[in-house]
Order: sequence, then C-alpha cells, then structure tokens
Amino acid sequence: MKIWQVTVIIGSSLLLFTAAGAQEKRLKMKDLPQAVQKTVKEQGKDATLKGLSSEVENGKTEYEAEFTVDGHSRNVTIDPQGNVIEVEEEVALSSLSEAVQKGIKDGAGRGQILKVESVSKGGKVEKYEALVKTAGKKSEVQVDTDGKLIPKAKH
Repeated sequence: MKIWQVTVIIGSSLLLFTAAGAQEKRLKMKDLPQAVQKTVKEQGKDATLKGLSSEVENGKTEYEAEFTVDGHSRNVTIDPQGNVIEVEEEVALSSLSEAVQKGIKDGAGRGQILKVESVSKGGKVEKYEALVKTAGKKSEVQVDTDGKLIPKAKH
C-alpha cells in the first residue's frame, strides 16, 4: 500500500471512531428537563455549579452537573427522570484505607497521582479512580473498595 492510502484509511477510521463515541453537549439550566433541574438544585445545595452537559451513553441521554464543594470537584450523572445514576467526588488519597491507597499507588507505578475520586452508585462507593501522569501522558487507574486493581476492559 502507498503511504497516502494508509493515511486515508487511518484518517477515515479515526473520523468514524470519533463520530461513534459519545458526544458531550454543554447546556444551561433552562435546557434541562424539569426533573433534572430539580435534582441539580438538590445536589448543589452546598456547592457551586461549574457546568452542565448532556451525553448519549449506549443510546440513552444522561446529564452531568459539575460542582465544586469545599474546594474539591463533585460530578453528578442524572437520568432524564431526575434519578442520580452516579456521583464522582474528589477525595484525598490519604483519607482512604491503606489497602485502597496501596492499590492506587501500585496501579500508578512510577506515575504521578494527580487526582483521586470515589465513584458511588445508589449512595454506595463502588470504586475509586485515580488520574495518573506518566512520562507526560495521562491515564486512569481504578481500584475496588478493597484496593484490588480493576482491569481496563471493565472500566
């Protein structure tokens, strides 16, 4: 194959992949369904609203409210009926159990841990996510509540 053919194939593949991925759309409060507005107001009582967006995940619309609470981030994912699907809240690594800290540090290897979040569903923490920077590239490490590494395919 000639170089231009390879370039066209790669370019086309990237374009299709990008189009197939979830597309986030920035919104204003008035753009949200009433039930979602109500939930955003409830969830943001003691917080500062930083942004609102919608995204289609697996064919279903989800809304995300980004807050700042006491200097840390808190993102709430809400369904169109106003039900909270998931809450991601920034936490201090030092506040977590030794097992979770060890799991995150082991998963990060030589990388720098930039941010750690708890991920809750139904009001219960299911896992922790850490944003890690290694050799200038950012990646994510996830561990369960016992500190066991969650393989990337299950993210």
